[in-house]
Amino acid sequence: MRKLVAAAFVSLDGVMQAPGGPEEDRSGGFAFGGWTVPYWAKDDGVVGGALGAMFEKPFDLLLGRKTYEIFAAHWPHTDEPPAAIFNAARKYVATRSDAPLAWNNSVALHDAATDIARLKQESGPDLLTQGSSVLIQTLLATDLIDEISLITFPVVLGKGKRFFSDGAKPTTLQLTDTKCSSSGVTVSRYARAGRVEIGTFELPEPSPDEKARRERVAREDS
Repeated sequence: MRKLVAAAFVSLDGVMQAPGGPEEDRSGGFAFGGWTVPYWAKDDGVVGGALGAMFEKPFDLLLGRKTYEIFAAHWPHTDEPPAAIFNAARKYVATRSDAPLAWNNSVALHDAATDIARLKQESGPDLLTQGSSVLIQTLLATDLIDEISLITFPVVLGKGKRFFSDGAKPTTLQLTDTKCSSSGVTVSRYARAGRVEIGTFELPEPSPDEKARRERVAREDS
């Protein structure tokens, strides 16, 4: 059985859309494409080192169709790292289209949740996502992610496609590693830790004001 690692660049408010350039993904009127780029010139090795460590282990890429198209139009046409690694890796692509996948070693998955669950049961390297916001929502909703690796930039974008949405299955996570660069970019890894537990700081017996508040809320919600 192999592990599925979901990795993404995110803003402080969780947006993961178009981190690398204005033309990556303008959908929804997104106006901040390329929002991570200014931080790369300031990197003190923390972010680059974390990515290097992630890519030095064997992996198969797991991509949504839009991210696959962005990658396929970029990585075969450059020598910059990690081009050689991405070009050589097997690419599994969640897509509803029957259009051919021209990037070498690419395999279409037409039923993402079922196909990925099957892939996880097979022997082989870990499955690693990059970006792929729509696919991430499917993986979160079906509880297929074993580890989350987030590189969080100190910027608030306000709108855009987010890593966590309303469809994510409730779960707790264990922080297994974290680093912070001098520019404020944090690199954090999380492992699944089980179901969400709850508690309360309420008084043993609700006060009259609290009872009145609850009644008012119940009326407003009805």
